Amino acid sequence: MSEPRSLVQQQFGAHAAGYVSSVVHAKGESLQRLVDLTRPEKHWRALDIATGAGHTALTFASQVAHVTASDITDEMLAEAEKLAKSRGIANVSFEKADAQALPFPDGGFDLVTSRIAPHHFPDIPKFVAEAYRVLKPGGVFGLVDNIAPDENTTPGFGAEALRAAADAYNDFEKIRDPSHGRCLTIGEWRDVMVGAGFVIEHLEKLSKSLEFAPWAERMGAGPETIARLQAILNDSSPALRAYLRPEQRDGALYFTLDEVILVARRPA
Repeated sequence: MSEPRSLVQQQFGAHAAGYVSSVVHAKGESLQRLVDLTRPEKHWRALDIATGAGHTALTFASQVAHVTASDITDEMLAEAEKLAKSRGIANVSFEKADAQALPFPDGGFDLVTSRIAPHHFPDIPKFVAEAYRVLKPGGVFGLVDNIAPDENTTPGFGAEALRAAADAYNDFEKIRDPSHGRCLTIGEWRDVMVGAGFVIEHLEKLSKSLEFAPWAERMGAGPETIARLQAILNDSSPALRAYLRPEQRDGALYFTLDEVILVARRPA
């Protein structure tokens, strides 16, 4: 079996261009919300971890002095740099970097962001510790990621049913994308952040409706995999169905995922 980092590089290297045009990544509601909540300042230096096609980094570039866009996948960095050039954005640099072993000095950034990426990281506590390390004292960490179901997202179910639904949801994601690691619950994110030393300033849940076919096809799922994923959506447990909320709309299958938006500060 491939090592997790290799899987991520293989999957996202092969499908990098699709993330440039992905509406969820380019224009999802969570992106502007992250800008609003972190309240960036013009003199700040920012780091975007696992930048992908660069949408988050390029959005913040107009708000700060400089953004370092980092990613472990060369093809993603190439797409992000191409997108920056096409938009005439010059205050962004691009660096290959592992989220769990960042090649940046301690306390070098006023702001660290990471959006819709940490569920691919093998060791999320190590990633959060690295974000803490590279932030200046008083610096801000803004995070968005898909979350697994728990009592915060899917009330009305017992703890055992929700744990099973969280496992089934992560299995569902891994069928579509073998490089998927694990989505945490809101409670788990809170524990990891506090455990790293962060002070949480804002935490909210945001729901996003996704059309099933483009979501499945973006990572190259073939017909058999798509049929398997669709069967899970239609025949899952009550708790998982309550979380994913599958529905037919205008002749197409849609479902819903929840994201956590979390803003934390490294104490001054």
